Amino acid sequence: MNQTNIPLKGAAFMVLAGMAFAAANAITWTVTYKMGFKPQSDAFWQYAIATLFSLPFIWRQGLASMKTGHPWLHGLRIVLSVLGVQAFTQAFAAGMAPWHVVALVMTSPFFVMIGAALLLRERVAANRWLAALIGFSGAMILLRPWEGALTLATLYPVAAAICWGGASLITKRLTATEPQTAITLWLLLLLTPINGLFSLHAGFEIPTGSILALLILGGAVMYAAQHFLTLAYAAADAGFVQPFDDLKLFSNIAVSWLVLDFAPEGAYWLGVALILAGSMYLLWSERQGQNHPIAV
Repeated sequence: MNQTNIPLKGAAFMVLAGMAFAAANAITWTVTYKMGFKPQSDAFWQYAIATLFSLPFIWRQGLASMKTGHPWLHGLRIVLSVLGVQAFTQAFAAGMAPWHVVALVMTSPFFVMIGAALLLRERVAANRWLAALIGFSGAMILLRPWEGALTLATLYPVAAAICWGGASLITKRLTATEPQTAITLWLLLLLTPINGLFSLHAGFEIPTGSILALLILGGAVMYAAQHFLTLAYAAADAGFVQPFDDLKLFSNIAVSWLVLDFAPEGAYWLGVALILAGSMYLLWSERQGQNHPIAV
């Protein structure tokens, strides 16, 4: 095989992952907002079904692969991941368009950067602060606090971004000493039970009929998205494929527009563009070797 084709294959898998995630988001919006299924139950069933599709991987690795010296860090990471999932799903249940939710969640890398500076005492370069400023400017345009448009619903994606940013920081800490298999297995096996606790607290629902069919489809699509993501990172360096992950925003805009009849209007396009620009600039400047740390 021509080795020059491998990075392009990684890019293609990353784009496919974004398209699959966009489809899963449309299903979540339909099940929770249009069909009235509780978001806590949607999160439980969709991730439970996705975990079922992952059983061959879990079986091959075995529970012995979960051996760790940092169980509390794994637990905290999973709790933050679940809180992010719950906030993410609540945003859809409140009727927010998938593109709007995803655009705000894309501020997560900026929260990771701030957390790394404040909690891990890492040095942060000027280009990173500039990227964060650009991204947060876009988020403010989408949130519009000066117009009184800041509601609990619009804060759900921001909460998800913060929670997933915290989970990413812990993952970064764990990868220094833990094998990737253990990190993956802990998440696969504990994410569903903790989502189940939220579902029980909200009033557990058993899906039937068209809701059940959509949840099975959503679980399969979610598994496919995760699988494409794994293939992307296996085929090419993370630094090469990561910019293609941002294309998921366009996938969500397309699905929101063509399937759900939602599309950004007016100044919202500027907010989307700024968030995307901040993320892309950060990735580009890091690859150009412009990350000259300054003390924070």
